[in-house]
Amino acid sequence: MSGVQIPPPLPLKQCPPGRNILQQQARFDAFVSEFNTERPHEALAMKVPVDLYTPSARRYNGLPEIDYPFHDRDALVTNCGRICMHRKKINISTVLAGQKLGIKEVDDGIWLVSFMHYDLGYIDLEQRTLQTIDNPFGTSLSPMS
Repeated sequence: MSGVQIPPPLPLKQCPPGRNILQQQARFDAFVSEFNTERPHEALAMKVPVDLYTPSARRYNGLPEIDYPFHDRDALVTNCGRICMHRKKINISTVLAGQKLGIKEVDDGIWLVSFMHYDLGYIDLEQRTLQTIDNPFGTSLSPMS
């Protein structure tokens, strides 16, 4: 590198975590502020991120209303990551909490589970489990695509 002097790395602070979630959040916020406004980054030509950041001109409106016209029914994933079908609780994932899934019976007691345009896997009501598809984001998509 020509003429650019890189400051030595800051010493790591050996701090215990905050006593509660609010104290820990304050520590995270302080770190983010220091990282973005005080510490130069080699990948940014020794500038701090706040010097280069510009907010997006596009407004984010969230996900569109999800509809499953080719499925038998919708199911809302609970906060604990489950859906209820025929009085049975089936674990899906907390990642999808609050999201609506499409459910379609493809065989007796076997249901296809989809999220948006992606088929996630199959539910066997007797086993009460979701058998995931190896790569739900691959080329095999539901008829909605």
